[in-house]
Amino acid sequence: MNKRNKLIRIATAGSVDNGKSTLIGRLLYDTKSLASDKIEAIRKQSAARGYDYLDFSLATDGLVAEREQGITIDVAHIYFATPQSRYIIADTPGHEEYTRNMVTGASTSDVALILVDARKGITEQTIRHFYISHLLRMQKILIVVNKMDLVDYSQDVFDTICYDFKSLLAKTDYDPFRVEYLPISALYGENVISSSLAMPWYEGSTMLSWLDNLQLEKDYYRSARFQVQYVLRPKTHQFHDFRGLTGMLTGSNLRKGDKVTVLPGGKQTVISSIHFHDQEYLEAEAGSSITLVLEDDLDVSRGDMIVKSGQLPQEDNSLKATLCQVNKSSLKVGDRYILQAGVKRLLAKVEQVTGIHGMDFTMNNDKSDVGLNEIADVVLRLNKPVQYDPYEINAAHGSFILIDESNKNTVSVGFIR
Repeated sequence: MNKRNKLIRIATAGSVDNGKSTLIGRLLYDTKSLASDKIEAIRKQSAARGYDYLDFSLATDGLVAEREQGITIDVAHIYFATPQSRYIIADTPGHEEYTRNMVTGASTSDVALILVDARKGITEQTIRHFYISHLLRMQKILIVVNKMDLVDYSQDVFDTICYDFKSLLAKTDYDPFRVEYLPISALYGENVISSSLAMPWYEGSTMLSWLDNLQLEKDYYRSARFQVQYVLRPKTHQFHDFRGLTGMLTGSNLRKGDKVTVLPGGKQTVISSIHFHDQEYLEAEAGSSITLVLEDDLDVSRGDMIVKSGQLPQEDNSLKATLCQVNKSSLKVGDRYILQAGVKRLLAKVEQVTGIHGMDFTMNNDKSDVGLNEIADVVLRLNKPVQYDPYEINAAHGSFILIDESNKNTVSVGFIR
């Protein structure tokens, strides 16, 4: 299965009014990803507000309440493409009280774009957003210094912000070679798609060129993982004996003929065929939603995991995890929840809260409960063993949610360590 071009998942972050929505709107406009009626609507609304320019933030702020307040509240997923790459942008809110939204939006992303207002420099929210990007092991981080037009395109301002961020970076174990810096004006499109004549001192790539030329680590996820979502039995005359296992493949590729192990049972077999829609393939790439047919008629159910033999995940009924509280109700030691990992559900008890993460890269070890938007390290005890990978090895099978047993509300999102 050959993909047309690579897929890059991006999380945008930044304080209120740093220009995230304007930047995304500019990207959509300059890559011709906006429909003509959408452009006309932006043109009319911009004129109605008395602007002598197109307000590209109107391309993404879809909720009336958000537009009226000039803020973004929820996570919006935006899609666009170039001849080289396909992109999914998780536009996350900048407010501190919506930290949970950034965590959930960034948890499936490869790259973080952290916007900084050139006039304000590094702020508390910049640190918060970097902390979350660091926590979620982003492969690359781009520090986007926006609104350079409001500081006369000053190189000194840009250099000072870079120096301040590098000083922050030095306090962490995040690889500084994974971080790059870019001065832009999203409003006027400078260094977004085209190089800026107003900043001749900047000799680096434009934003789109930087994104298109990203080389993500394909072996970042080391082992193939295929969790069964559905057992397909058509029972038609043509496919009377067909028994396929559907789901999404993560980690690495699987090929016809690969020896695999079905968990939790541990039975081994061989992949007989791989299907996508009505086509059969010799190989499936990670990220593909496919149907597998096994050589042996094993007892395989929804939630079971198929892995390459010799590449088994870890298994335990006790998990160390970092979680973000997304519910107003606090999480406390002794609380019981439903833990859902993919389609698999187990019962979980909070055995220990080992510390609350401070956004200054410190830990508070004195609290035993986790409040809304707080990020904590915990130990969970499960009612039976679960197969898993640490989040930094395989994000899809190293993450989970906790669900309140009584009202079925999601209370936490978690990442296995």
